[in-house]
Amino acid sequence: MSRRPIARSADLLRLQNEGYDLEIRGGYLLVHQVPYVTSQAAVRYDGILISTLEMADDVTSRPGDHRAFWTGEHPCHSDGRKIRSFEHGSPAQNFGNGVQADFMFSAKAQYRDYHHKITTYLGRITGEATKIDPHATAQTFLAILADGEGEVFKYVDTATSRAGIGAINDKVTGQKIGIIGLGGTGSYVLDLVAKTPVAEIHLFDGDVFSQHNAFRSPGAPGHEELAAKPKKVDHFKSIYEKMRNGIVVHDAYMTEENVALLDGLDFVFVCADRGPVKEKIVERLVANGTPFVEVGMGVVLVEGRLGGIVRATTSTAKTREQAAPHISYADGDGGANQYASNIQIAELNALNAAIAVIQWKKLFGFYQDTREQHYTGFSIAAGAIISEGNK
Repeated sequence: MSRRPIARSADLLRLQNEGYDLEIRGGYLLVHQVPYVTSQAAVRYDGILISTLEMADDVTSRPGDHRAFWTGEHPCHSDGRKIRSFEHGSPAQNFGNGVQADFMFSAKAQYRDYHHKITTYLGRITGEATKIDPHATAQTFLAILADGEGEVFKYVDTATSRAGIGAINDKVTGQKIGIIGLGGTGSYVLDLVAKTPVAEIHLFDGDVFSQHNAFRSPGAPGHEELAAKPKKVDHFKSIYEKMRNGIVVHDAYMTEENVALLDGLDFVFVCADRGPVKEKIVERLVANGTPFVEVGMGVVLVEGRLGGIVRATTSTAKTREQAAPHISYADGDGGANQYASNIQIAELNALNAAIAVIQWKKLFGFYQDTREQHYTGFSIAAGAIISEGNK
């Protein structure tokens, strides 16, 4: 876990200095070893009080959610009667990252900060415990461990906790992802995947980040960056390593000689547009049993306007046969394809990447998939989405 937000936030630091056993996990604040009274009028010392966190740059903001969550039996008065002043009917909830809540509490108030919120709830809970055990307190003054290694993000992911989808995010946690090609679509794939809790993102590209790339990639590089002519893998790593760990660069084009670099990956985004090499990539992934999404677009100039199709093909052990006819091995998806001329169509690249990432998340249960899609195509002119699936 990361203790950086505690050190940077006056209210959390105050709680820590007062001896409370704090932990920040998955964007939630956990207070451990809270004493409380059970329905048998006995004191237990293992309660966990949980709160969502509102933060900006790892500094807490004023709490916007008055609710709190609880792990343990429902707290009671000293005589064993349930405390109903903050009782709120709610089933047990799994927030991911091992954070499990048995109850939700609701004590409405305009909390000034998290110290005010946490101590208000603790006062109601532990106050009853002290009537039985005068020494009962959540201020345990335990030794504080240093930040552990292996964290994915360099600051806490509060977006996930605010949305309550930690358990869903866990479905891609720990994966090793490959992105082959960091052109327009591949760079947007990276932008989206970088914000998920995958363990590693392997970048494969041997090209230089040039001026034309700036117009169909995420972000806005300055003149100095372009003048330095960085390699694509280094350019994008420098951006996303500000946010997360686990970005592994492979400064090379994929060839028949180095496709073994793909071994051991859990999923691969094939965003390369060179046909002969793509065949070797696909052969290796199929031989390894690795699921992948292959993306591409065919853009044509018709009477002064652009038309064509944006497509993504998902190939898994179950869909190899159905997916195979949709994978293009033509360079740039064909000689008449205007996309090959580095045309400025970042919105189509972003759309192509979004479709591919959605298909990846569907495959691992993040999104619902009632069709087991293996092909998705978007017609630019018609604005229609066509999909094929096993159901």
